[in-house]
Amino acid sequence: MKFKHLLLVLLMVSGLTASAQDIHFSQFYLSPLNLNPAMTGLMNCNVRLTANYRNQWASVLKSNAYSTYNASYDQRIPVGRYDYFGIGGTFWGDRAGEGNFATVTGKLSGSYSKRMGGNRKESHYLVVGAEAGLAQRSVDFLKLRWGTQHDGDGGFCNGCPSLENFDQDNFLFADAGAGLLWFSVFDENNNFYIGGAYHHLNRANQSFRSDERDFLYSRFTIHAGGEFEVAPRFGLVPGIITMFQGPSFQLNSGTSFKFLLGSGKGNFSNYQAFYLGTWVRISNKVETGILSDAVILSTRFDYNQFSLGFSYDVNVSALRPASNNNGAFEFALIYKFCGNERRGVYCPNF
Repeated sequence: MKFKHLLLVLLMVSGLTASAQDIHFSQFYLSPLNLNPAMTGLMNCNVRLTANYRNQWASVLKSNAYSTYNASYDQRIPVGRYDYFGIGGTFWGDRAGEGNFATVTGKLSGSYSKRMGGNRKESHYLVVGAEAGLAQRSVDFLKLRWGTQHDGDGGFCNGCPSLENFDQDNFLFADAGAGLLWFSVFDENNNFYIGGAYHHLNRANQSFRSDERDFLYSRFTIHAGGEFEVAPRFGLVPGIITMFQGPSFQLNSGTSFKFLLGSGKGNFSNYQAFYLGTWVRISNKVETGILSDAVILSTRFDYNQFSLGFSYDVNVSALRPASNNNGAFEFALIYKFCGNERRGVYCPNF
C-alpha cells in the first residue's frame, strides 16, 4: 500500500479510537475560552467576540482534511472597586476524515477575578473559572473502510463485510471543566500570567456501541505567557502550553516579536501593533518517547479593538514524506467592544 494511502487509513480510523485527543489551536492565545475557563471575561474592554478556523492535512486528505471552527462571546462585569465577574459561551465543531467523524460542542463559562494587590498602574489578580455544556459526536460508518476490506493489492473491496458492529452513529454527552489563573500587570507594556485547567471532569462515555463503556480521558492544561518591553515600540510576547490527556502529551512553546506602530496604548486610541512569531510543537509517540511535530510560523495585527491572526504549521514529523512538510493553517479574529470605564490597567492585552 502506498504511504499516502496508509496515512489516509490511519487518520480516518484514529478518530474512532477510545481516547482521541481534543481539538487544539496553534494560536491558543487567540482562543481564550478553549484554553482555560478562567480566561472568561479577561480583557481590558467590556465584550469580546472571537472566531477561529483551522485546516489540517489538506495536502494528504484533500477535501477530507481535518477542519475545526470556533466562535465565542464573553464579557466582564465590574464588582465592587477592583474585582470582576466574567461570563461567556463558546461553540466549536470539528470534522475529520472521509468518515466525517465530527464533534460539535456548546459550553457556557464563568469566572471571578479577585484583586490580590497593586495600584492604579500595577495589579495582581487570582482568577477562578468553570464551564459546562453539551457535545455531540457522530460518524458516517458507510464511508469508513476497515482492514478486513483490504484486497491485498493496495486497494479496498467495497463489497466485503467490515466485521465491525456499531449500533449508533451519534450520541450526546455532557461536559464540564474548571480552571485557575494568576496574572500580574506591571505597566501597560509588561505583564505575566500562569494558569491551569482541568477539562472533562465528568469523563463521559465515548463508545459508538450502546453495550460498551469507553470513557473520555480528562485533559490537564498548564499555560503561561506574558509581554515584556525590551525597547521603545518593541517587545517580546512568549508563551507556552502543555496538555496531558491519558497517554497523550503535547507542548507548544515560542515567542512573538511585537512592533508597536500606532501612538495609542492600552486605551485603544490609535492602537496599532504587528507581531511575528516562531513556535514549536512537540508531542509523544505513545510508548516510544517524544517527537517534534511542527514548527509554527505566526503573524498578528492589532488595530484598536480588532485583532487578526494567521499561522502555518510546517510539519517536521515522520509524516513529512506524505505531507511534503505541509501541516495546517489557522485564522483567528477577535473584536472587542469597549466602554468609558477608567479603572487603570486591569489585565494583559490577550
